[in-house]
Amino acid sequence: MVFTHLPDPRELGNIAPANQQGGLDVSSISATAGEARGNNLFTVIAASSMGTAFEWYDFFVFGTLTAIISKQFFAGVGETAGFIFALLTFAAGFAVRPLGALVFGHVGDRTGRKRAFLVTVTMMGVATCAIGLLPTYAQAGVLAPILLIGLRLVQGFALGGEYGGAAIYVAEHAPAHRRGLQTGAIQTSASVGLFGALGVIFVTRSLMGEAAFFDWGWRIPFLVSVGLLGISVWFRLRLEESPLYRRIKEDGRASKAPLRESFLHWPNLKTVLLALFAIMMAQGVVWYTAHFYAQFFLERILKIPSPSINMLMMAVTAVSALLYVFFAWISDIIGRKPVMLFGIGLAVLSFFPVFHMMTEAANPALAAAQASAPVTLHADPAECAVQFDPVGRTVYASSCDIAKSVLSNAGVNYRNVAEPAGATAFVLVGETRVDSADARNLPGEAQTALRKEIEARLGAAITAAGYPAAADPAEVNTTKIFFLLLILVTAATALYGPQAAALVELFPTHIRYTALSLPYNIGTGWFGGFQPAASFSIVAATGDIYSGLWYPVIIGGVSFFLMLFLLPETRGRNIEE
Repeated sequence: MVFTHLPDPRELGNIAPANQQGGLDVSSISATAGEARGNNLFTVIAASSMGTAFEWYDFFVFGTLTAIISKQFFAGVGETAGFIFALLTFAAGFAVRPLGALVFGHVGDRTGRKRAFLVTVTMMGVATCAIGLLPTYAQAGVLAPILLIGLRLVQGFALGGEYGGAAIYVAEHAPAHRRGLQTGAIQTSASVGLFGALGVIFVTRSLMGEAAFFDWGWRIPFLVSVGLLGISVWFRLRLEESPLYRRIKEDGRASKAPLRESFLHWPNLKTVLLALFAIMMAQGVVWYTAHFYAQFFLERILKIPSPSINMLMMAVTAVSALLYVFFAWISDIIGRKPVMLFGIGLAVLSFFPVFHMMTEAANPALAAAQASAPVTLHADPAECAVQFDPVGRTVYASSCDIAKSVLSNAGVNYRNVAEPAGATAFVLVGETRVDSADARNLPGEAQTALRKEIEARLGAAITAAGYPAAADPAEVNTTKIFFLLLILVTAATALYGPQAAALVELFPTHIRYTALSLPYNIGTGWFGGFQPAASFSIVAATGDIYSGLWYPVIIGGVSFFLMLFLLPETRGRNIEE
């Protein structure tokens, strides 16, 4: 954790709240000092950040192990569908986050910040540990994915109330001129959680070997959360209530109906919508593209070994911890809005070129094959289904579907070409033609045999055209990939670093927890959490390995213009109202 330029805890009594222009309100010095005696600023930041880092650790362990989880819990479906379903299970936790935001936001505004985020961290830890004890599909059949999804929902529900409480708690202790910097520690906790998750996975993998890790070692990162839970709870039990919240509670100004005031009072609802569509919608897709979809792309499409990807992500994540604090600090000087606009703009402009350059740096043989022997799928569009079957009941047996499933599983980039109605699908790999076949009228065993025969012929053509089965370690330009990933992470940190301060400054104290938490969790949970699954589904449907990037680019572009023209600058605002 990086704490830069934090004041000495003994000086906390001298910190007075800021007025609207960012100066000191002398009349409030004694009240604030008296209320804050129970919490020194270091403890406030450490407890809030550590709990948040732990909760992010839990989520990142699941996201990083998606490829293994898809095979352990969704073995009953096809490989492509299983991978997408595992991504959707990851996203399921995000689906319920807005509900958690409403529940814990209500608790936080009615009964206090501390109680709400003490409950959230406990729920998260218990659910994560339980995932490490679940039976697999081979052991329990369909019950295994049902239990997994249920625990993911508990995780998401808890995380829905975590971030808002932690960000608000720190901001309500921080002086106005350092609010961005000190809430930046909360943003840094995301990188700490990711770094911790990648580190535990890397060490476990290295000590056990891939076979044992795949068999049962994947459980260890989940079980490690028991110790982290104990530390987080211990820190948070030491905290007292936020001084600003205690003040409005004592003055009788605490909201009795924060949900109604936040969402049925138009001035507040307008701010909620602006926070969602101008800030959080972009933050969700930019952050998850940089940290998760990039990993999926490197592993699934470019076929770099998982340990190498973990090392790369650990290195870039370590740098990102400093970038969060840097951009948060800069926002205290030049404002929140210009820093966040820079982050969105960099993301929108860089996604396509960066991912293309990653292909050349990570798997030059693949890039060369795509250029010299492009693949096209010729088929009647009416015969082609979307390659997504989460319950495993659809049989992809048309000539188009068989060819598509083989190409998708191979991670091959291809272009669709429409043929006349009723035409049997075929694939051109450069100049080599491979005919598919319709297996819909064949019995099960004959279908399987035909699919394997087509897969063998198509695989041979792909291999002959120079498409590699995996990236050649000797050809992987690790340094170039690191700097390309750093571009993505820089965009994410520039947007995310000032975000906590900006969101806190948008809303009044008596409804802040509720009003802030909902847009944050819809943006991060729905737009961001569903980003990996949505992007990979687009790739599977279109055949273009880069087409999934349109999802974050379009959403980011919309947010850029909404922020540019509609979002007010909030730096220096008085948050004590």
